[in-house]
Amino acid sequence: MKIDKNKIADHNGQFRESFDRDFGFVAENLSRKGIDVEKVVMKVSEFQVAVPSWALGAGGTRFGRFSYGGEPASLEQKLNDIGVLNDLTRTAGAVSLHIPWDTPKDVKAIKEVAASHGISFDAMNSNTFQDQPEAEKSYKFGSLNNTDPAIRDFAVQHNIDVINIGKELGSKSLTVWLADGASFPGQLNFQNALQNTQKSLQGIYKHLPDDWRIFIEYKPYEPNFYSTTIQDWGTSFMLANACGEKAYTLVDLGHHLPNTNIEQIVATLMLKGKLGGFHFNDSKYGDDDLTVGSIKPYALFLIFNELVYGMENNPQNPNLAWMIDASHNIKDPLEDLLQSLEAILIAYAQALLIDQKELREAQEQNDVVKCQEILQEAYRTDVRPILMAARKKAGAALHPITAYRDFQVRKSLIKERGTKNMATGL
Repeated sequence: MKIDKNKIADHNGQFRESFDRDFGFVAENLSRKGIDVEKVVMKVSEFQVAVPSWALGAGGTRFGRFSYGGEPASLEQKLNDIGVLNDLTRTAGAVSLHIPWDTPKDVKAIKEVAASHGISFDAMNSNTFQDQPEAEKSYKFGSLNNTDPAIRDFAVQHNIDVINIGKELGSKSLTVWLADGASFPGQLNFQNALQNTQKSLQGIYKHLPDDWRIFIEYKPYEPNFYSTTIQDWGTSFMLANACGEKAYTLVDLGHHLPNTNIEQIVATLMLKGKLGGFHFNDSKYGDDDLTVGSIKPYALFLIFNELVYGMENNPQNPNLAWMIDASHNIKDPLEDLLQSLEAILIAYAQALLIDQKELREAQEQNDVVKCQEILQEAYRTDVRPILMAARKKAGAALHPITAYRDFQVRKSLIKERGTKNMATGL
């Protein structure tokens, strides 16, 4: 389904007076502080976040999965759902495919569906953490780090196949995440596992087109609980350097031990020109994959402070690939994604309000109190009217979730697809 622009405009009409009042108040206050509000609105309106193909269905836990009804049973339907998100926000203009969960059966047809919604193809994601039906080899004891060279070659070839699919779709990057590791002491030789992983990644890297990038994720635990071969940003950074200039580290916000200073990791990687992208989510305990900003919004803001600084001051770092990687069990997936998009833009807009020159001067003077005041002044600013201004500028809904519910999108999807559909992937 598509949501007509005129329908969105009509829906926005009921909020016109309150929007004008709220935005006028925020704009006046910020202008008094010397902030170019229209510039902030423009940057927010240009920000695009990719939606992963596996996030359109109901998520789950190890113990259960509860459908919400109207789930997309095909890649075409997933693209249609992302089209709804993009109609409502004009921020979700890209999809990140997971292979083989969402391997296109007809590339030309898929590209036409995506184009009809204004959706491009972001990073491709390879799956070597899960055995596929009738697979010749098993990843039970690892993929790129496996002790068996035949299994390593099998995993490398899968990544090459993913690159080839991505080339047909117009993607320009590959994300590699490994579950490789050990659950018990003595299970594997750490040095051999790391060396095997590096050689395997270098084998994949050789097949990257000139204009492509490879993103290497890391994770401290799960599904293996004693060790993970690429367990932290330093290991990812080291492997990226071993591969070459087209290889970068990818930061998933849930892939850290509790209380890790992620903003410092971001700053270091951008300084070194090796931060490739972000997977957004939130967590209380570990890789919970909760809605972005639902648990630690201030931490997200602090991360965006470093991102904004890096984007302005680190030309050695490439443009970043942004993607939501949240999946939960009890929400309408589309509403969950709308909330995540909102949280990302709020943190971004707040970070844009920081006077980096003033902050730098306070830092040079070791004025700790002023540094904190500068950050918290920006964080405590209600930037939602700025987001609404950006959406209005782009022809999106001022209040996406309200519009989603008023338009009865989920009810329409259930009517079209039924209640028994099971989304591919998670």
